[in-house]
Amino acid sequence: MSEHFALNLKLACSHYRSISEVCRQLSINRAQFNKYLSGQSHPTNYNLKRIGDFFGVEDYELGLPPDQFARLIGARHSSTLAKQLGDPIAELFQPLHEHGGNLSRYCGYYFEYSNCMSVPGMVLLSLVHLREERGRFLFERQERQERTSSTDVQAEDWVRCRYLGAAFQLQDRLFLIDYESLTLNEMSQTILIPSFKSRITRLNGLKTGVSSGDRRNPACTRVVWEYLGADINRINAYRQVKLYRPDDPRIDDDVRERLSVGPISHGLFEIE
Repeated sequence: MSEHFALNLKLACSHYRSISEVCRQLSINRAQFNKYLSGQSHPTNYNLKRIGDFFGVEDYELGLPPDQFARLIGARHSSTLAKQLGDPIAELFQPLHEHGGNLSRYCGYYFEYSNCMSVPGMVLLSLVHLREERGRFLFERQERQERTSSTDVQAEDWVRCRYLGAAFQLQDRLFLIDYESLTLNEMSQTILIPSFKSRITRLNGLKTGVSSGDRRNPACTRVVWEYLGADINRINAYRQVKLYRPDDPRIDDDVRERLSVGPISHGLFEIE
């Protein structure tokens, strides 16, 4: 056993209220444990394994140089403590998971049409994938915008955004909150009116967020989600993700009418 064992054991014990508490949880005699702390004796392999398991370290790590062990036990203790205390944000949203509705019928791929918050007068078509994972409903939204108006657009001429978020159904509305995962510089929220038909086609809603310009103005726009199916050709769908002029043939009259109210910097409007 390394000469550093006793010092490292003292350091590990310092993360607890008392030596007595450690001995009680380990079911090791206090007098015997004091001998470990003083270096008068070393634990058997059986007790060494128990001590390592208790502090969340490997047997050999108890013999590391004290400065190295201090960094190790500090990180392990913080991780263990976080798990014991739980994530306050996860706890905050737990009631929504427990009392929210089942979104299984809405899982699949969608085209999202919205009035572009960054380029007024243009329609942004995004690709959304809503899925269920371990009883939770998550979604990913892909956006793409051209840097240039050139007809010969190269890969580096596109600005790509990837939003990750969670979805909830509370009473008769769908609530979706997400963040931009590539830059971590914005969040958005979407509220959709659910479909009461047996077959989902298009969903109306509102989305709030910020423009990507220098001023990052808060904005709100109508959105339309068009259901594509549970399994699609993602490459072909992604090729259509970009900005469109409102009179582009890709934007049909129904979508154009649903998006008739453009983005605004403040205030609210209701969906009929």
